[in-house]
Amino acid sequence: MSLRSKLSVLALALSLAVPTLAAAAEVKLGYVDYQRVMLEVDDGKAAKVRLQKWLESRQKEIDSEQEALRKEKETLDKQASAMSEETRVQKATDLQKKVYDLAQKWEKSRGEAAERERKEMEPIIGKIDGVIHDIAEREGLGMVFEKRDSGLVYALNQYDLTNEVIRTYNSSAKGKAKDAPVAKDAPKK
Repeated sequence: MSLRSKLSVLALALSLAVPTLAAAAEVKLGYVDYQRVMLEVDDGKAAKVRLQKWLESRQKEIDSEQEALRKEKETLDKQASAMSEETRVQKATDLQKKVYDLAQKWEKSRGEAAERERKEMEPIIGKIDGVIHDIAEREGLGMVFEKRDSGLVYALNQYDLTNEVIRTYNSSAKGKAKDAPVAKDAPKK
């Protein structure tokens, strides 16, 4: 390929790339601390309270069963010398089975807690996504990143949409979505 052909190809490639690079330079971005939004919106706070009450009731139940098993073990230890070997082994085996069952119950409760959290948060997450979408469209943002999971290491605070998402979500939950004022910390145009 001659020098003239190479220069022609290079000029053509540059003419195609420059408008693309210019358009990419104009993309507006934002980011959201999703975890903070979920913890600070009113629905998220209410869900957290409901989950906490459920967890506390389950923990009390497990704690009382654990205490009963502890007392049963103390009783077995005190009476072990008066029992026949066969009776003592049987009671110790029964106690171990109860301990194992309680551990299984605790594991099952952990799984139930995760499932309850998922069910509680799923509709809230859907609403948050809608709010983020509306804000991004209104502000002309080409991309909105999640602060923690996106690999975002640093961004200027002016691109942080978190407070605006929280305010908009809470006001829309109260029926004021269309009248919500633009947040003072919204991204600059």
